[in-house]
Amino acid sequence: MHPRLHQAQFLIAAGRPDQLPVGGREVAFAGRSNVGKSSAINALLNRNKLARTSNTPGRTQQIIFYALGNADRRLVDLPGYGYAKVPHAVKEQWGRLIETYLLDRKSLVGLVLIMDARRPMQEFDQQMLEWADHFNLPLLVLLTKADKLKANEARRTRDFVKAELASRFPDMRAQLFSATKGAGVAEARDQLVAWLGLEEPAEGEPGTR
Repeated sequence: MHPRLHQAQFLIAAGRPDQLPVGGREVAFAGRSNVGKSSAINALLNRNKLARTSNTPGRTQQIIFYALGNADRRLVDLPGYGYAKVPHAVKEQWGRLIETYLLDRKSLVGLVLIMDARRPMQEFDQQMLEWADHFNLPLLVLLTKADKLKANEARRTRDFVKAELASRFPDMRAQLFSATKGAGVAEARDQLVAWLGLEEPAEGEPGTR
């Protein structure tokens, strides 16, 4: 595990565009409510409770930033979307906040789209895939809660999602993931390190210009 991932700490919870950190690089995590997004972030960072999980999906209404050692590299937890019991006005607020973030975020270098392996490719998932494709943003699909499926069912789900991506979004990738069993964690960490350039020398270190 890269030491910068191990050094993750809460940076800021932004409820308005003017509160967003500037500069640096960041990877955002998006997904419908209750798909295991916070658990996936915790597993990738090897932390139990950094990203807050809740028994009330849809509670978080802000964009949460985690600094990886220094604030120039960040992971971003976007508000979960689509939970039926959330009032319509709140859903609209979330949608505007997420859209504003995604449309004009120069520091965003990759998007991790979380899908429940038991219910992949829902409407919100399709919207995020189309957005990322339109703006040429690298995207990785994590099919979470894969441990809740039998092995052959999980493979069929993975193959189905990969086939859907290949036919429409050939540059995007998908993999099975389980926060509880650790499946797919190392592979996803490698992608974060690559996107964030964590192996590049920091400013002022040998090898920089």
